[in-house]
Amino acid sequence: MTSDIRDTWNRRAFLAGSCAMIGAPAIAQGVDGPDTVENERDVTTTVRRNISAFRTLDWQPYFSNLRNGAILVDIDSRAVHFWSEDQSVYKLYPSSVPLTEDLTRRGRTSVVRKVEGPSWRPTPSMLKRNPEWPPYVGPGPDNPLGTHALYLSWTYYRIHGTHDTRKIGRRSSNGCVGLYNEHIAQLFALTKVGTQVLLI
Repeated sequence: MTSDIRDTWNRRAFLAGSCAMIGAPAIAQGVDGPDTVENERDVTTTVRRNISAFRTLDWQPYFSNLRNGAILVDIDSRAVHFWSEDQSVYKLYPSSVPLTEDLTRRGRTSVVRKVEGPSWRPTPSMLKRNPEWPPYVGPGPDNPLGTHALYLSWTYYRIHGTHDTRKIGRRSSNGCVGLYNEHIAQLFALTKVGTQVLLI
């Protein structure tokens, strides 16, 4: 092979490789277009996250007033919204949501208890599904409730932190709504017992 042919071939290979690399981000977004992003869970599976649905909302379509403040949990967009009673504070946080519709509860409830450094006990149905789980985990880095928990009026349901940050933005819980620990600490400080909560 002459040096001219070899140089031409090397330039073509370089250009083809460069074009493939430029096109890689578009392929990584998947065939559904730019509204969904593929993220690796492990080598064999992926999880879809809908980034276009994570947007600010007004409180009026969901609440008749902001007495005691309000929390809206949007299961589909995996987002938690908070409005203060005087409307001076609005927060939007990414969250984890229940794994399946069977574990998902929707409707109106309220914060009935706030705990910093919560302990955790799996529910009877969790232990039935996962008999290897411990019956109790005290406060600390191994606690599935993270650093803070807002207990809702529904038995076993919480908005809480998590030390496992891979869960945020995914269907990954057994019914509760999870936030990054720094976000639940903010929400914990903003809410009070009696804050109204709506899960949609």
